[in-house]
Amino acid sequence: MTRTLLSLGTALALAACSSTPPAAAPAAAAPKVEVTWLGQAAFKIVSPGGKVIVTDPWLRMNPLTPPEFKKLESFGKIDVLLVTHGHGDHIADAPALAQMYNVPVRGPGDLLSTVMTLGVLPANLLPRMNKGGTVEPAPGIKVTAVRAEHSSVYVWRNPASGKDETHPGGEAIGWIIELENGYRIYHAGDTAVFGDMKYIGERYKPDLALVPIGGNFTMDPADAAWAVKELIQPKAVIPMHYGANPLAKGTAKEFVEAMGTTSPVKVIVAVPGTAMRF
Repeated sequence: MTRTLLSLGTALALAACSSTPPAAAPAAAAPKVEVTWLGQAAFKIVSPGGKVIVTDPWLRMNPLTPPEFKKLESFGKIDVLLVTHGHGDHIADAPALAQMYNVPVRGPGDLLSTVMTLGVLPANLLPRMNKGGTVEPAPGIKVTAVRAEHSSVYVWRNPASGKDETHPGGEAIGWIIELENGYRIYHAGDTAVFGDMKYIGERYKPDLALVPIGGNFTMDPADAAWAVKELIQPKAVIPMHYGANPLAKGTAKEFVEAMGTTSPVKVIVAVPGTAMRF
């Protein structure tokens, strides 16, 4: 009997070892980064943690902005609001969004001082910073102000006189936006090519670069492609700041052609209002 029980126990143990274990449940897919171009330099970025980041919000008067985003309430929430400089096609709707969503405007410190002095927004919605500074405007989101080669003034309509006034706008900047999972986006703002783009590429190693290509006010397609391939070297690039102003004649087709077929950088031509996932 003892020998029989031992044999039975051994058989059961061997059967347990040779049996196929139940299949493990598939791992949940990691949350994606969602990027939506809204025309010119305006983007809506949704982080893996669900944070909504809006850049350079020229929306209501932007000919490329889809109708749903011309309604500022359509964002639902905004966790981070970034502007690169004081020109109207970058900051126009930032004050209205800041007040609507009670979210501070992040931008060049001297530009925000002008906005505060003019009484456009209160001080609590205008925290100052400068190039080289890194802040965490929402949990898990880090933004760093970096150099851009451009100008900046702020045009304000004086309610007393009904006339436009031009005020100092500080110095233009770009942004490095780092999300909760370490994914990095370089928003170049309005800029010409400059040598420190190589530093930005080497130091921050952006996964995605958003670069202007319109020309006249910024890099044209050829300069932008050279900067991307030779200096910034991101994993992917989206051209921006074209198609909304007749003086900025650069096109996405010209940029794609200038990038060529041998570069390892993935070129993505965005459609305004269409979300892209990374």
